[in-house]
Order: sequence, then C-alpha cells, then structure tokens
Amino acid sequence: MIAKDALQIERKKDPVEKIIHSLKKEMEIKPLRVWSDASIYGAIIIGFIAQLFISLMRFEFKELKSTSTKFIKKSLLNLTVTVDFAKKKVKKFIYSNFDAINTLILSPKWLKS
Repeated sequence: MIAKDALQIERKKDPVEKIIHSLKKEMEIKPLRVWSDASIYGAIIIGFIAQLFISLMRFEFKELKSTSTKFIKKSLLNLTVTVDFAKKKVKKFIYSNFDAINTLILSPKWLKS
C-alpha cells in the first residue's frame, strides 16, 4: 500500500473513532462486549440521538459552540422538573437547579420556535 492510500484510509477512520470515543466517554455507554446485539443497537441509537441533540444545541446557540458535551450533559442532568397536580387536575411544572446552560436552552425564545 502506498502512503497516499494509507493516509486516506486513516482520515476516513478518524470521525468514526471520535464518535465512538464520545459515546463511551461523554455519553457513558458502558462496555458493549457483554451485551446482546439488540442492547448494543439500542444503546448506540440512543447515544447517537443524544449526540445529535447536543450538536443541534451547539448549532442553535452561539454560547454553546465551544462548550464540551460533558458540561452540556451535566447541566441537563442537574435540571429538575417537579410536576404538581392540583385538585382541579391542573398540572403545574416547577423547574429548579438552573445554571447558565439549561437556562439558555429553556429560554422563552427557544421554546416558542
């Protein structure tokens, strides 16, 4: 194999390796070697959907472009929503544990679009 062909193959591998690294380290998908095929497919699909969601947030919000996946995920995990059911069967949503990232994501401008 000539060096040019080897370099092209290596460049094609890089994006896939980065995605797998992100799924394992940032999305915390546990070792796949002990799971059934269906579990592996499910975990990878959920991981890709989570990655897509975070990528879309980075695209939509300039403030998040350089924020790592780890910090966006941590911010969203800390957000708490309490649902209060009143006697008149009216639901009241109470949000708590806000920080700069989840406040941005839940901003009224974003929710209306």
